[in-house]
Amino acid sequence: MFQSMGKRSSLNPEGFFKPTAKNRKVLAGIDVPLMLTLIALVIFGLIMVHSASWDDSIQIYGSPTMIFQRQVIWALLGIGVAALITFIDYHHLGKIALPALIVTILSLIAVLLFGEERNYAVRTLFRGSVQPSELAKLVTIIYLSVWLYAKRERLNAITFGLIPLGLILGLIVGWIALQPDYSATLTILFLGGIMFFLAGGEKRQIFLLVVISLVIGILVVNVTDTGRHRFQDYRSGWQDVGQSSYHVLRSMESFAKGGILGVGIGKADTKLTGLPFPSTDSIFAVVGEETGLIGSVLLVGLFTILLWRGMAIAMSAPDEMGKVLAGGLTVWITFEAFLNMAVMVNLVPFAGNALPFMSAGGSNLVVSLTGMGILMNISRQSAKKREEVWSKFGEVVDLRRWDRRRSVSRSRRSAGIQQD
Repeated sequence: MFQSMGKRSSLNPEGFFKPTAKNRKVLAGIDVPLMLTLIALVIFGLIMVHSASWDDSIQIYGSPTMIFQRQVIWALLGIGVAALITFIDYHHLGKIALPALIVTILSLIAVLLFGEERNYAVRTLFRGSVQPSELAKLVTIIYLSVWLYAKRERLNAITFGLIPLGLILGLIVGWIALQPDYSATLTILFLGGIMFFLAGGEKRQIFLLVVISLVIGILVVNVTDTGRHRFQDYRSGWQDVGQSSYHVLRSMESFAKGGILGVGIGKADTKLTGLPFPSTDSIFAVVGEETGLIGSVLLVGLFTILLWRGMAIAMSAPDEMGKVLAGGLTVWITFEAFLNMAVMVNLVPFAGNALPFMSAGGSNLVVSLTGMGILMNISRQSAKKREEVWSKFGEVVDLRRWDRRRSVSRSRRSAGIQQD
């Protein structure tokens, strides 16, 4: 965005902001709408975590602000990682993709061996501070972008495309399903299909992948007690809102109390009277009650802007790896965001995933910000490549202009000699 600036910023033609040559170089290629959107999401998220978590924080830690303080620390860590990775060429991820995948799989195994059971599932390490399934989503996107780019010439051969892709995804989601964490399992399978599509996979293979994913989804719903119970609640809620699950009913109550303008930040009472997981899974319901329809629409709008800018970055990426990586990161964040919000109003069956940048939880926040740092880097690399192309074009134009001037001056001299 900033690489085309002259003496004045292209974003401010009146000249109120005049970047120096040094900070123009640092900020070159930064997608400003995306950066401002992320800042708004993180700040909004911290405000809502502070409001939604104080009661749980007292019960768990004996302090009304402990969850909020931890969230601030995680936010600062995530911002630092995102800022660092913004200025590291994303092509270097190819060197760490395989080691990162191995570490992730080992951490998923460690969860099953050493993790603590919470809410009938074993998903975390270090007293609930680290959730490896969140890391698995980011690492899956990185590894698949590298792998699909390397195999791009042979993706349409099923033995080099769909089958190896299925083995990679199966190796990851198998350990996650054992926790169990079905929402993360289906999310990773969905991301695998989207990235295979973005990489140019054959339509027949994509169709087969969709069918396999649907079969797995149906098995999860019909074979597991959790899946069967959640789908039954969802179907009952569509037939009669009053028959929805307790979680959805309390969420609906929050939105009803919020109305258009909301009751005010910190003034919601549903979070204190039984709304499940108000600072994590159900934080969108707290947003609806405290900021009303206006705040809810604003949040949806912020994620819509993120989707727009992320796909724009993917379309202008320097190469296929950048395109697939940017597309995967964008779809991941926005898919989880819209899924979480849709669950709260019973548009889809209950999934139990976090709302990115908003829900309390260090793993999700740090990993999400890291993914956005990679997306920012792809934007910078695209701008750098465009600058190089225009620089070469300018050199060619200058050379032609110089040649033209030289030829004209010679013809004038020759005419003068003849007249003499």
